[in-house]
Amino acid sequence: MSEYELTILQMNDSHGYLDLHQELFWKQDHAIYRSAGGYARIATIFNEIKEQSNNNLILDCGDTIHGTYPVVETKGKALIPILNHLEFDAMTAHWEFAYGPEHFIKLVKKLNYPMLAINCYHKSNNKLVFDPWMIKDINGLRIGVIGIAATIVDKVMPPSHSKGLYFTLGNQELPFYIEKLRNEEKVDLIVVISHLGFPQEIKLAREVDGIDILLSAHTHNRLYKPVLINKTIIIQSGCHGSFIGKLNVDITKGKITKFKHELITVEKSIKSDTLVEDLVKSSIDPYRDWLNQEVGYTITGLNRNTVLESTMDNFLLKSLLAETGAELAFSNGWRYGAPIPPGKIILNDLYNIIPMNPLISTVELTGREIWTMMEENLENTFSRNPYNQMGGYLKRCMGLNMYFKVENPKGHRLQEIFIGGKILEINKKYKAAYVTSQGVPHGYGENRIKQEINAVEALEKFLKKNPPLKADIQGTIQMV
Repeated sequence: MSEYELTILQMNDSHGYLDLHQELFWKQDHAIYRSAGGYARIATIFNEIKEQSNNNLILDCGDTIHGTYPVVETKGKALIPILNHLEFDAMTAHWEFAYGPEHFIKLVKKLNYPMLAINCYHKSNNKLVFDPWMIKDINGLRIGVIGIAATIVDKVMPPSHSKGLYFTLGNQELPFYIEKLRNEEKVDLIVVISHLGFPQEIKLAREVDGIDILLSAHTHNRLYKPVLINKTIIIQSGCHGSFIGKLNVDITKGKITKFKHELITVEKSIKSDTLVEDLVKSSIDPYRDWLNQEVGYTITGLNRNTVLESTMDNFLLKSLLAETGAELAFSNGWRYGAPIPPGKIILNDLYNIIPMNPLISTVELTGREIWTMMEENLENTFSRNPYNQMGGYLKRCMGLNMYFKVENPKGHRLQEIFIGGKILEINKKYKAAYVTSQGVPHGYGENRIKQEINAVEALEKFLKKNPPLKADIQGTIQMV
């Protein structure tokens, strides 16, 4: 008979999705869309499980306090009362740094639970920005929770996100904290909440002994059953708050003897918690009428659920080309953004596509720079060493056709690039449009010019001039 029974609940990559939204599900060979999510329904799930047992640990793996218009417009403040009411025990972070570290630290002070990160440091003194770990005592069971923030914040994201900070992988620090918690703090269980991404976390679990449970995030994986690496149980629970991970474990003499996992879909049919529903309503109401304006119609289902090219970004890239007259367009391989099924598009959908609403920019790139930039991006996406994978899906492109071999080593994956139907000329200069430094990183190109139009405005204009929207997959990038 087990000494302890514990239920761990995981939320990850909710991206500020306050209420019901569309989510993509697969049915045989095609995508279908249905409503899911919302913090009020998540609260109901949490409350029902807490009523069944007092032995609960509720953890958030980050990408939470950013991503939708009401949250971004208030720089995260709209979400704080809701998160506090959900009664998490701890969290770690990624897009939370988008407001700048100084503001994020102020937000953390308003949370009634700790932000944990063993790998986020002040440049000025090499000291940790947040607590590395916490201990939760549940009816005599001592649980050590260790946090690892996203390592890519200071590597591929805009410099303002990491001003004054630097980030490591956390793999060098983790054994020290596990040993400290085991030997000095005498914990019974080690739980790691991480935002490195599923491939990195698999490698981490192979390299570092002593992790009992690893809650994974960043890559938006829906794991319907746990992954076991050595003695570590790993789960990840989708995105947009559409799913909650539930892991029940039996523990005897500090060892997990039995576990059961469920990936809970936050269905529309789940009754909303009334208190959280009121908090959500008060956060959305100031913007509701404005965001609900119909701005267009699409005959293509728009989503970011595919790796090489996505319909949602094809829409964004078409608008960049139309606005600037450039030959090429680039955006980052973002994963976030609730899908938009065929039908009407409202203004809120456009802000979900690109919530930071940056200015559009143009730049002149040589053929050589385009080749080098895309080789770099292929390595960032598909590196054989998971620790070198730096972010989302492949950079989104329009105006070119690219062929590559994923199995080739770094710097040798590209086979051919065509621009405007003609083979890439190494010394020729091409005009490219992009959004954010993740579209065209600093160090590439010359004559960077910020246009006098933001991304959302460009999306609106494109919809008005090109009804109905068609943004199907074009086969722009091909793995051969």
